[in-house]
Amino acid sequence: MDYSSPYSSAGAGIGLGAGLFYLIVLVLTYAGLWKVFVKAGKPGWAAIIPIYNAIILIEIVGKPTIWILWLLIPCVNFVFGIWLINLLSKSFGKTEGYTVGLIILPFVFYPMLGFGDARYLGPSAAEAQGGFNGTNNPFGGVNNPFGENNPFQNKKDDSSDQSTNL
Repeated sequence: MDYSSPYSSAGAGIGLGAGLFYLIVLVLTYAGLWKVFVKAGKPGWAAIIPIYNAIILIEIVGKPTIWILWLLIPCVNFVFGIWLINLLSKSFGKTEGYTVGLIILPFVFYPMLGFGDARYLGPSAAEAQGGFNGTNNPFGGVNNPFGENNPFQNKKDDSSDQSTNL
């Protein structure tokens, strides 16, 4: 094989260029993710540790840490990864369109989120915001299907307590 051919040096140049482009994309993505972590009050260096950064992202969006298992199971991790990225964009007050940008062009949207004017608003998960109390309650007000006999309500009433009537 002739290694002095012009095609071999062109192939090496293309490979070097693609490698440098990939390195730039990685640096931009992780620099933006570092700033996102800092904005959320977490250590920025956690963005570069492979599994630990997923645990920190789960904490930022307010989901239980057990979610790391869902992110490690093949095929399931795609769904939960997209859900996690959506909750991250919601935690910074962004829409689903921004989530699509974070998935398709992370080297553009993570730096925009980290270095831009977006503020961390807190966890977007309903569990982290006190569950379905207040404005998150789908059965609040007149739409409560239980009416006055809500079995999940924790009020203490002596007339309904069966243990005293024994």
